[in-house]
Parts: sequence; C-alpha cells; structure tokens
Amino acid sequence: MKAEKLHLRNFTPGELEGWIESLGEKKFRARQIFRHLHKRHVDSWDTCTDLSLDLRRRLQNLSTLTALELKKHMVSRDGTERFVFALADSETTGLGIETVMIPDPPRYTVCVSTQVGCPLGCAFCYTGKIGFKRNLTAGEIVEQISLVQRRIGSKRRITNVVFMGMGEPLLNERELFRSLEILLDPQGFSLSHRRITVSTVGIIPAMERLGKSYPVNLAVSLHATSDDVRSRIMPINRTYPLEQLLRACKRYPLPPRKRITFEYILLDGINDSESDALALSEMLKDLRCKVNLIPYNPFPGSPFKRPDDRKIERFQNILLDRYITATTRESRGLDIGAACGQLVGSLENAEESEYGKAGFC
Repeated sequence: MKAEKLHLRNFTPGELEGWIESLGEKKFRARQIFRHLHKRHVDSWDTCTDLSLDLRRRLQNLSTLTALELKKHMVSRDGTERFVFALADSETTGLGIETVMIPDPPRYTVCVSTQVGCPLGCAFCYTGKIGFKRNLTAGEIVEQISLVQRRIGSKRRITNVVFMGMGEPLLNERELFRSLEILLDPQGFSLSHRRITVSTVGIIPAMERLGKSYPVNLAVSLHATSDDVRSRIMPINRTYPLEQLLRACKRYPLPPRKRITFEYILLDGINDSESDALALSEMLKDLRCKVNLIPYNPFPGSPFKRPDDRKIERFQNILLDRYITATTRESRGLDIGAACGQLVGSLENAEESEYGKAGFC
C-alpha cells in the first residue's frame, strides 16, 4: 500500500528538524524548507534552488505542499475577499472552509478557520447551523494564510491574522497552539504577537492555557448581559456562565499595554436596550478591556434582525459615557456573505468564482 504523503506545512520548526534529520540531511536544511513554506509560500519544490536536486526529488516523493484547493474567490464592493477551500475529505462532508481577507491599507487582515463547521450552535451564527465535522490541522490553518498571500500578490502583504473564521479555536487547542508556533517563528511567518488575535466564546480552561503560553490578543464573544439571554443564544453559557467567564477574564495574564476585546453582537430587541448597555458597562468596569459592537449580519432563515443605527449609536454612547472604550465594527464583505457570522463553507456552485455569481446570501 502506497504511503500517504506528509503535509509539510503541518510541521512545527522542531518537528521539521527531526524529520529532515531522519532523512540523513543536516539540520539547517529544515530552516531553509521552513522559510520556503512560510515566508515564500512556495507551491513547487522546483523553485527552491538552494536545495539540492536530489533533496527536492525526495521531498516531491515523500511530501505535499498543499492540503487545500481553492474553489471560490469572491470580491466584495468594499474590497473584502472571500475564499472557499476544499479539503481532502470535502467529497465526504460536502463542506470546505472559508477564509476572509480584509484590506485596510497598509493593514491586510486574514480571518482564518480552525474547524469544519462548529459544535457550539450559537443562534446568530450561520456556521453553527451546519454542525461540527472535524478539527483542522495546524497545516490546514496556516495554509489558508499562504494561499491568500499568493492570491493577493506580493504588493500586498498580510500583516494581521485573526482566528475568527469557522469554528471555536479553543476547542481545537492543540492545533491552534501549533499553528501559533508556526506563525510566530522568525524563520516562518514572523508575525508579532501584537498582530494575532484569538477569538473564543469562553472555553475557560483552554483560555487560561492560551494566556500562559502565547501573549497574543484575546477576543471574548460576550453578546449578552444575563445568563438567561446568553444561554438562549449561546448554549456554551450553560457550561461556562457569565460569572465564571468574567472571573477568568479578570485573572487572564494580560501583557502590558494589552486589553481583552469583548465582542458584542447587537440583536434587535434581544440584547440592545439601554439597560443592556448599562449592565454591560457595570460588568466590565474593573477590566482592562474594550468593546467591539457588531451590528447583526443576517443569513438565510435567521429569526434575528439588526437594530437601527440610532439604537446602535445610543448603546455605544452609554458605554463611552461610562469610560468603556467601545467601537462599532463596520460590516465588511456583507454583499458576498463574508461578514461576521455568515461563513458556512458550502462548495455548491464552486466553479463560480466571479463576484456575484455564487450568491450565498
């Protein structure tokens, strides 16, 4: 039986060194290969001319450079780009993963997925409606960034990575941490921890391990000011209720000059009242934090509505008046289904890549 080829983007620096040495090669070859994978984002060993022809042939026979295949690429009127990738098992699941690139020159932010689907079932999120299929490997996570970088070209360089795509990152803790190791390594993507944000609904034990291991930015999906409402729209609240979550945030090992970001989706008539704003400001008054208000982005079959602009502004002003830093997130990529909560990973009509033809929403 033919051995399955190794996906080399899945190796951390130490793992790659061990594998290269097992082939009888010098350790420094691993550093060269790591740079090719995560700095040059190569798609062929033929371009790696600092490696011997014999080594390139061995790498070609033993390994693969890609585990993802681009099926859709859509560009929003606001410049946001949405990518849908098929995986090796997409024929079985019928699903791929989605990645979003948000341009704000000179900043270019990539929003990556960590799971195929999501097990959490948040009522306001399209991804949760499809359920959970599997975790992504670290290689599948970081390859999203490499493929987007190749697609957008060398004149635009990815500067920021946010783990806010499909899935709950901290329910894929091992592969998340391995991907962070690759992204932070100076020989690889060489991203600063200030340029990486991990978003979570509040998986408290994993959140605490993240804080002890990696000084990246933390974003916590809050979305309600009472356990009753939060449990209704976010079932995870029954496991980690608000009081426990806020205590965990207070003891989170924040590096100097950093703050926790609390994400708060505004749902008309559900969590957007003046009393909600007052309660939120009271909850957060002793935390080093900021609030990111997200007016709800609709998806097919959703029962929720977006509040009008006047209510959104009033909610924000109540927080600001009580010295809580609060911004309202502009919905980017709404016209192509790339906004927060709209990612679903469908491969239907995947041959259509031109703006407006795939028509998710």
